[in-house]
Amino acid sequence: MAAIIKQLFIPFSADKKLYYSLRNILGFYPTNIALYKQAFRHSSVAHEIKEGVKDSNERLEYLGDAILSAIIAHHLFTLFPFKDEGFLTKMRSKLVSRMQLNQLSVKLGLNKLIDSNLEASYNSSVNGDAFEALIGAIYLDKGYNTTYHFIRTRIIQYHIDMDAVETKETDFKSKLIEWAQKEKHEVKFVVATELGTGYQKQFVIDVVIDGEVIAKAQHYVKKKAEQYAAEQALLLITSNS
Repeated sequence: MAAIIKQLFIPFSADKKLYYSLRNILGFYPTNIALYKQAFRHSSVAHEIKEGVKDSNERLEYLGDAILSAIIAHHLFTLFPFKDEGFLTKMRSKLVSRMQLNQLSVKLGLNKLIDSNLEASYNSSVNGDAFEALIGAIYLDKGYNTTYHFIRTRIIQYHIDMDAVETKETDFKSKLIEWAQKEKHEVKFVVATELGTGYQKQFVIDVVIDGEVIAKAQHYVKKKAEQYAAEQALLLITSNS
């Protein structure tokens, strides 16, 4: 009954458009709309709320990254009962790769909901970050079971080809180094800066080829940031070849 009453007030809400957009994407109406608004708020437009912490989507992204990884692990464990830990780990890495999350974000239309002052080319992880932040918002708003159901029925069922994922290459850093050696280029992965402190700290990695920065990415885990940056570099190289 409470949910029905809440829906009656949606047409009069200032967030009416967002409510209906989320209903189409998620399959349910959000309870705490503020969480979802924050999930789409990039740090470039966020305000500082306390001691350097902004009301951006970075904290939700941090949570969503962990929840998404757990749900994918849960799903793969059930889907492949006779596969070993190595196979499951590789499959999970492929399913949560930055390219995959960026593509899913655009397919769902999340890129149209993101509030940011950045150009899309400035930070290639903006769309994927918003997807992870959305997962964090769903988890806080509805709990694990609803989040798991959303990932399984709205994402995996309609947007993931498991056979294609299984054969997909994900060690982009090694692949880039291999290309550089073959083409006689010098490639370096440089920590450009570190954003935040403690559990909020993110590593910004530059891919430098022959002294020129051609791609960058950031993540809470340095190795993941290197992989995401290498992935973007390879996309650029492929598009220009």
